Amino acid sequence: MKRLFFLIYLILFKNTPEDYRPYSLFFPSIRSFLVRNYLSSCGKNLRVKKGAEISLKSTVGNHSELGTRCMIQSSVQIGDYVIMGPDVKIYSRNHLFSSLEKPIKNQGKGYFKTIIGNDVWLGANVIITAGCRIGNHVVVAAGAVVTKDIPDYAVVGGVPAKILKYRNQ
Repeated sequence: MKRLFFLIYLILFKNTPEDYRPYSLFFPSIRSFLVRNYLSSCGKNLRVKKGAEISLKSTVGNHSELGTRCMIQSSVQIGDYVIMGPDVKIYSRNHLFSSLEKPIKNQGKGYFKTIIGNDVWLGANVIITAGCRIGNHVVVAAGAVVTKDIPDYAVVGGVPAKILKYRNQ
């Protein structure tokens, strides 16, 4: 049944109008309903923006949103009260490349658990690489590329992302 919800979402509702458009009608509610019902686990009050793509094996907490045109791979865990700008990419797999004897294409992929904590703001065009853990109450500036774990309360930015400061606790 989950795959049916996933298929209906992808084919019919993924690219329907945003909720702030006067002609959005009931589309945002249907997007949220379909995604909530195909995810591995999903809390209440999920908001799904236009073009969001998330794997069936991912989990999302309460009161979180999937940003416009976001792409979230398998095995990603998103906490409560997470917001994201447009075009966020969250990865959970990567190509293996340790052998010099075989082309990278033929070496397979490694799968990692990527975790986004609670009360996190991911700015527009953020990229989070496979296996990273984003702590609670973190702000990731627009355009940042996260390549390592981020501690609680950090504000990070840049390529690769570095801690700029900490939020007042």
